[in-house]
Amino acid sequence: MPRLYGFDDMAHERVRESEAAPLRQAASRRYQKQTLEAITEWMNAEGYRTTRGGLWRPSVLANVLDHPATAGLVEDADGNLVDSGGPRIIPPKVFKAIRALRPKNDPTHRRAEQREYLMPGELADCGLCGGVVGSSPANSGSRGYRCLPNRPQHPGGCGKVRINADLFETYVAEHVLAELAKPEVSALIGQARDEILAEASELRAQVKADKARQNELGESYARSPELSLSAFRAADKQLTHQIRKNAVQARFLEQVQHVPVGDVPDLVRWWKHAPLASKQGVLTLTLERITVYPAAARGSRTVDGDRVALTWRKWNPSQRDTAVTAG
Repeated sequence: MPRLYGFDDMAHERVRESEAAPLRQAASRRYQKQTLEAITEWMNAEGYRTTRGGLWRPSVLANVLDHPATAGLVEDADGNLVDSGGPRIIPPKVFKAIRALRPKNDPTHRRAEQREYLMPGELADCGLCGGVVGSSPANSGSRGYRCLPNRPQHPGGCGKVRINADLFETYVAEHVLAELAKPEVSALIGQARDEILAEASELRAQVKADKARQNELGESYARSPELSLSAFRAADKQLTHQIRKNAVQARFLEQVQHVPVGDVPDLVRWWKHAPLASKQGVLTLTLERITVYPAAARGSRTVDGDRVALTWRKWNPSQRDTAVTAG
């Protein structure tokens, strides 16, 4: 992972002045609502280069200007910007003004809702109410997860549990990679993947059968006056619910097809550069459930076993206990 432009270290504690000066100028230009294209054209013409030595592109500059560390800030567990105690290259006021420009005036920057999220749907649930924990950007625009509020699509969610996406995903990834590094686990990956794909195939077959039953039900209602409208609607609703449920679960399980088997000598290095679908497949393969609990204190950035409980998938009865709380 490359260092952040403007800093000498990954902890963002030592400023590299040769980069800080052009970064301040770029921020000043953006603060005055100059386009990212115009700013990067200027930076390239002046001979400024990225940390990798390449030419500046609008998307690269947008990511740098959107990083809270450039203003001595950090996002807490609720996605709020707070003082990190680190050095400030860009004044916080300017940083926040630039971030406010992002969704409205910057077509090159993806909106927060379009950002990638590691956790596959339906994998995480709320420790308070059992509802689905899904992607939900914070008011500041940062990536986050929360217990989805009570809605027709996700009934029963309390909406009270939130967690910062970066902290959450890093915690889960570290534990999953540690688990996969165990010889007894890595030896079972191929077999486990095949078993899960077989389960997904069975669900697909059930979906196909239920759709056929649904068609037959419609034909029966059209032919037979003995089947009342209310009975038809009740049966059709039940089949529709079952079809949707099995189809969603099948798609969820089918993510494991992207998991590499037997050809990954360095899991950590592979993970850093792996496609999102492959990472999600690994999570689906190894985890049955992730339960997220409320933070111990408002604004806490601590993510540990008390905050996130991992339930490992049980590949065979003798392998392990069904549930393990990592921490």
